[in-house]
Amino acid sequence: MPDDSPSPRALDEAAWLRRARAHEARVRAWTDPHQERASRGQRHPVYDFIFSYYPFRVARLRQWHPGPDILLQGPEARRYFNGPEYVATQAGVRLNTAAVPERRLPFLAWLRPFLEAINARPPFFGCMGLHEWAMVYRLQPSSIRHAAWPLRFPPGDVARFLETQTIRCSHFDAFRFFAPDARPMNRLQPTRATVPELEQCGCLHANMDLYKWAFKLYPFAPSDLIADCLALAIEIREVDMRASPYDLRAIGFEPIPVETDAGRAKFERLQRAFAARSRPLRDRLIDLCGRLLPMAPA
Repeated sequence: MPDDSPSPRALDEAAWLRRARAHEARVRAWTDPHQERASRGQRHPVYDFIFSYYPFRVARLRQWHPGPDILLQGPEARRYFNGPEYVATQAGVRLNTAAVPERRLPFLAWLRPFLEAINARPPFFGCMGLHEWAMVYRLQPSSIRHAAWPLRFPPGDVARFLETQTIRCSHFDAFRFFAPDARPMNRLQPTRATVPELEQCGCLHANMDLYKWAFKLYPFAPSDLIADCLALAIEIREVDMRASPYDLRAIGFEPIPVETDAGRAKFERLQRAFAARSRPLRDRLIDLCGRLLPMAPA
């Protein structure tokens, strides 16, 4: 049954086709280089993470979906948007927010308060990106994740620097990749169960995860929201690896030397900027969850 949410804004066929083409061109600027590298068997220490840790199909990423606020006019809309998530009327085709499968409702009911809690929780800006340092701590070279790339310092110097730092990583999926000897050094010991208690918007990984939460709402999420979250995730990943102990200057990534006062100050400025940019994206996801969840009975 179609939902009874407010009437969406109508786009004629030429207008929404322009949006669809613009969206595809935008995301292909990221996906085409990745697929070309993959076809050659070439690994990238920065960007591969976006497409492996966040395994959203490229074909789906390229396909434009309007979200709940747009009515699509013209015969092409009826042809291309004919799945169960859409409803056709005399006026055009629109997303049917009441068509969310029942099996996905528990996730929506979990995600909305989770995102609200992150926005409400004070951000922490003192981690200095040390998770990547902890991931290589006292490992044998062959065990290091990006072993094909040199470190900026000898392994012993990396370890000694980390041992002088206060490590406070709040993100479970970063912490679980710490080297075994580095895990006890973390002031927090995140688990899967404590994720809702510890996530906060100063965390680079929590803000990258907005992309994951957005594409998990496909095809109900507007594609521009998914792409906006992806754009932020890519920028954050670049900073994440520039602040790491890896030397990636050969592929154009100048280090952010968090082992220095100047580097730490620069990292915090970027971290604060990412936190500010994440909030409106999180708000949009919160609003979308509210639109997709059934109304509670009066």
